[in-house]
Amino acid sequence: MGLCFVRSSLIGAKASGIMSESPEPGRLVYTPKELLSDGEYAEPLYAGGVLCHGGFESDGAYRPPRTLHRTPAIAAWQGQIGAGGGELVTISDEQVPPQYPSVDQAKLLLKAGVREPIVRALTVISILEGFGAIIRDVRVPDLKELLLEPFDGTALAHLDKGLFEAHARDEAGYRDQGGHKQMWEAARDLALENPTVPSDVFMRLMGDRGRARGGGDPLFPQLDKKLYRMLMMMSQVLVIEVFARGTFEWGIDVLSDPEVSAEPEKAGTMVRYIQADESPHVEYLRTGLSEIRTRTLRTVDGKTIAGREVVDGILHHILHRMRESRPREQRDDTRNALIAAVDAGEAKKSLLEDFDAMAPEWDRPERTGFEPQAA
Repeated sequence: MGLCFVRSSLIGAKASGIMSESPEPGRLVYTPKELLSDGEYAEPLYAGGVLCHGGFESDGAYRPPRTLHRTPAIAAWQGQIGAGGGELVTISDEQVPPQYPSVDQAKLLLKAGVREPIVRALTVISILEGFGAIIRDVRVPDLKELLLEPFDGTALAHLDKGLFEAHARDEAGYRDQGGHKQMWEAARDLALENPTVPSDVFMRLMGDRGRARGGGDPLFPQLDKKLYRMLMMMSQVLVIEVFARGTFEWGIDVLSDPEVSAEPEKAGTMVRYIQADESPHVEYLRTGLSEIRTRTLRTVDGKTIAGREVVDGILHHILHRMRESRPREQRDDTRNALIAAVDAGEAKKSLLEDFDAMAPEWDRPERTGFEPQAA
C-alpha cells in the first residue's frame, strides 16, 4: 500500500523539526506525561497505510512527535549548562564516515536494475530503527547517591521520567502508531514499488551484530555498574544518531531522484520527516552527557572521579571503534549482495568494477576530539 496523507496538499509539507515557541520559556521541571505529549495536530500522518506519529500544523508544516514540551525543555536544560560555564558535548562532522554505498553507487545499481543491495540497505536501516526501543530498558541508578552536585531541573532528572520512553516510541512506534521503522519501510516501498525483501536480512543482521558485540572489561570499573551501563548506552546511541545524519541525506538524495524512485516526492519527504524527528534524540543525549561531564561522580571504593574524564573516555572509545566498524559492515553487506547478483548472472562483472571505482574515500581524523587530557 502506498503512502497516504490525510490531505494531498500536505504531501510536500515542510518538516519544521523544532517548535518556534516554548509554552513556558525557561521551565526546567516536567512530568512524564508532559514530555510524552504531542499536543494538537491539524492533520495526522499516514505512511504505507499505517497511522504514524507526528502530524501537521494548520499551515502544513510537519511537527515531530512528543515535542510540545520536550523541545523547550531540552533548550532550557542546555541553556542552564551554558549559564553555569559548561559546554555541550559535540561530535564534529569530520568524525562521521561516509555512507556506503554512496549516493552515486546506489543510483548506479538501481539504474542497472540491481535492486537487492539497496533494498537490503534500506531494510537494515528500518530494522535498526526498531531496535531503538531498547533505550526504554536502560535502568537509571540512584543519581542522588552517585553525584556530588545537585541535578534537579536537568535532563538527567528526567531520563526515566519521559525522555527514554519518548525516544523509544519515536523509533519503534507505540500502540496503534507507527514510528521510524514503519516510516523507513514506507519510503522504501514507495520508491522501489514494494520490492521483495530478502528473507535472510534480519537473521544475517542479528548474526553480524552478535559477532561484533563482544564483551570486554569496563573502561571505568570503579563506577557503579548501573551508572556505567547507562552512560555507555547513552554514548553509543548518541554516536549512532550523529552518524545517522549521513544516512538521512543519503536516503533523501536517492529516494527523491525520479530516475530511480517511483515516488520521488513522497519517498523523499518521508525521510525528511524522520530526519526532523531525530533532533530531540541527539539534543537530549548530548545534554544529559554534558550534565554528567560538569559533575563529580562517586565511585564504589568511596573515592571520586570527574564526570568529564568518564564521558570523554567513553566517547573516545566508542568513536574509535565505530569509525572503523561501521564503514566495514556497510561495505561488506552491500558488496556481498552485489557479488551474489554477479555470480547468479543477474549483473555483469563490469557493474561491480564500476561500483568499486565509485567507492567513497574518507580521510579518517587521527583524533576523536575526546582524547584523555594530559595530567
